[in-house]
Amino acid sequence: MTTPASPRRLGWLVTLLVVGGILAVWFWLYWPHRHQIAFQPHMPDLALLARQPAQVQLHIAAALTALLLGTIQLIGVKGTTAHRVIGWTWVVAMAVTAVSSLFIRQINGGAFSFIHLLSGWTIIALPMAVYAARRHRVAAHRRGMTGMFVGGLIVAGLLTFLPGRLMYQMFFG
Repeated sequence: MTTPASPRRLGWLVTLLVVGGILAVWFWLYWPHRHQIAFQPHMPDLALLARQPAQVQLHIAAALTALLLGTIQLIGVKGTTAHRVIGWTWVVAMAVTAVSSLFIRQINGGAFSFIHLLSGWTIIALPMAVYAARRHRVAAHRRGMTGMFVGGLIVAGLLTFLPGRLMYQMFFG
């Protein structure tokens, strides 16, 4: 059965983008002046990325792949062969993103940090959401996958732009 993206889903995505935009504007205008941080946006410093360990590069590649595919999934038609193929690819990208993050612990002196809780949650919730789809429990599948997209990609991704983190250094440092 194929269904187009509902206005409710598109509205949710638009709301997410608006909230992200508001946070970006706040960060752009308020944060550097308040905290006296050198804030000079520029094109990404890809040389900095090239100097990172392999697990960091793998993590970023998988996360960007999952972000792109997840956006396509949220907007696209559900229940089609394309949805299943893109979905399985997204599941693999999310699994690689979550597992590779467990090997990235440079910031916390070798210990796990708060963001690793999102990785653990993704490792547990991902197979549960796939199982829900296999059992035709569409609502549970939708909640699980959307939750991982928002929490595991959007929230965790925004946290990588905090001062001192790699993405901040690549774009603003």
